Amino acid sequence: MVLVVDDDKSIRLSLKLILERNEFEVVLAEEPHAAIQVIRDNPAVELVLMDMNYNIYRTSSNDGEEGLTLLKQIKVFRPDVPCILMTAWGTIDLAVRGMRAGAFDFITKPWDNGVLLERIQTARTLKGRVSSSADKKGDGSGTIIGSSLAGILSTISRVAPTNAPVLITGESGTGKELIAEAIHRQSKRANGPFVKVNLGGISSTLFESEMFGHKKGSFTDAKTDRIGRFELAKGGTIFLDEIGELSLASQVKLLRVLQDQTYEVLGDSHTRRTDVRVVCATNADLQAMVKEHTFREDLFYRINLINLRLPPLRERREDIPLLVEHFLREACLANNVPVVTASYEAIAYLQTLPFPGNIRELKNLVERALLMHDPKSDKLTAADFAAPSHPAAVPSASPEDPAATLDDLERTAIAACIQKHSGNLSLVAKELGISRGALYRKIEKHGL
Repeated sequence: MVLVVDDDKSIRLSLKLILERNEFEVVLAEEPHAAIQVIRDNPAVELVLMDMNYNIYRTSSNDGEEGLTLLKQIKVFRPDVPCILMTAWGTIDLAVRGMRAGAFDFITKPWDNGVLLERIQTARTLKGRVSSSADKKGDGSGTIIGSSLAGILSTISRVAPTNAPVLITGESGTGKELIAEAIHRQSKRANGPFVKVNLGGISSTLFESEMFGHKKGSFTDAKTDRIGRFELAKGGTIFLDEIGELSLASQVKLLRVLQDQTYEVLGDSHTRRTDVRVVCATNADLQAMVKEHTFREDLFYRINLINLRLPPLRERREDIPLLVEHFLREACLANNVPVVTASYEAIAYLQTLPFPGNIRELKNLVERALLMHDPKSDKLTAADFAAPSHPAAVPSASPEDPAATLDDLERTAIAACIQKHSGNLSLVAKELGISRGALYRKIEKHGL
């Protein structure tokens, strides 16, 4: 399905006629708000043809700002959908800005039908190849949500086929385990086991037994043989989570395995070789721990050949709409309830929250809102998400702060107003004395 967005009715109908003659399904939108509604409500849209200027905003400069704003919004909700920009005021500068904002291609009016159809087909073909490649690699793109993680996913695709050790860092709840699974799925060991070990839950006295196994009678209560985690992960990947929790004594034992690729089962003098890919994760600052002599420097450099830092949710607020949509879809399916979506005001409210628990906290909040909302409504409002246990972000700047810039103060004022009105953007715009359109642009500008 192709979405055509243009405020000129004759152009919309012309494009509709051309595309339908070439067996494309077409949906039309006159202005950006209608286009965003189609994008959010219709997952069948696979390509967007969009104008750059809209008379509804009474633009006189025809600088393409409305189109660029719409493009960025589309990329927030559907980063996988290619967008082809159209304008009668095409300039090299505008084309470059559009491509930087994520456009697939750029054409000027009047267009050549043959060229237009060729570029549409090229966009669909390349999109299909990317999707097919992702399916074959099993990169976890179905669960790793967010355009802000594109760089991390690109790094994964390059390092996964190797045996290089990877260290994943980030706050609790940022999705480190999902990244580890994506590395395993794209590796040459994808058909082997993926063994997860929470090192924070293993005491020093049980470390060798848990990791390397033991023989019957090797110590008190060893009534049967036990297979260690390294043996279970043979031919696959072992994921060592919370590695910063390891004691120094256990670090020495782990270092030997990583250096020599050998270990011994407790109660057995036979030396065994490992055949595993090691991926570690932590929410601790290992470099600081090295300086404090609570984490071995040689172990740190052994596991830190490739480092992937996952940003906290507060640094990737643009991904919140996609994450909410994904979690709602999952929750509706799991609870066997009709499909429910989140309103624009609800998304704007969520983007003001600090989320110290990151994605895990957002998922819990979405599930709670779904279960507690009015079952007669198919929309979640800001009020459904508002709760004392999820206070909005503390303002980051105040008039008394000498280091605060005008942008800082504006962002703080808008965030506080959104919190005050529980995400009702009509009331927010009225109190701030600006139009809703201007408010949308400021919300996007400040990442709210």
